[in-house]
Amino acid sequence: MQPAFIRILDCIRKQLDSSAWKETYENVLIWQPGTTEEQKADVANLVKQLEAAKSEQVEEIEQALMKLPTPTPGYHLCLQQEGLETVKVDLWDLCYQVCFQNYSPSLAESPNYIVTIDTSLIDETGDIDWQLLNDKASYLVSRVFAQLPTT
Repeated sequence: MQPAFIRILDCIRKQLDSSAWKETYENVLIWQPGTTEEQKADVANLVKQLEAAKSEQVEEIEQALMKLPTPTPGYHLCLQQEGLETVKVDLWDLCYQVCFQNYSPSLAESPNYIVTIDTSLIDETGDIDWQLLNDKASYLVSRVFAQLPTT
């Protein structure tokens, strides 16, 4: 995933060099379906307590956290252009689209969704085919920019 993520960030940078869009990046938490707002607040409160906890409190707080849903960290690209609303792009979804065949973010939330690794990105020696990886990442990032609203 790391090589795909790096290629995606590089392709975004190249697109932004010739674009009126300005970028920021945002760390987000992705929660399991069915996680309540109360559970999210409890996790946030315990994490805050953990940051300030004395050593004798750490284990107790960690035990409480293990009983709650654990969010997955996410990373969003936020694109802004004057006069238009901000567009958010899930960078991990882009990585999955690079690494898997026919990955669909909308279907990925289904518990029965199965992904298939895109083995065309691996050459006959088992190494990454850097050109194909770059081409696929570039194509997907270009598609994101082509779908942005215009003024």
